[in-house]
Amino acid sequence: MALMITDDCINCDVCEPECPNDAIYMGPEIYEIDPNKCTECVGHFDEPQCQQVCPVSCIPFNPDWREDKDQLMAKFEKLQAEKG
Repeated sequence: MALMITDDCINCDVCEPECPNDAIYMGPEIYEIDPNKCTECVGHFDEPQCQQVCPVSCIPFNPDWREDKDQLMAKFEKLQAEKG
């Protein structure tokens, strides 16, 4: 699964710099997460960093974007190859 940011977001700016895949960006009103770039930090960390720093706990798993750990690792590897 990718993560998503809910309407409870207070635009505190702490999640965006924590994302190792640059999946978090400012949307029209609140921060948003690009599910094509979100690996739930698989390949980087043991837990999603944005969830760890969010002061209002508004970053749940996106039920519309289901992926298992193998799929997330494949996405991580693809994103790393595109960077390099």
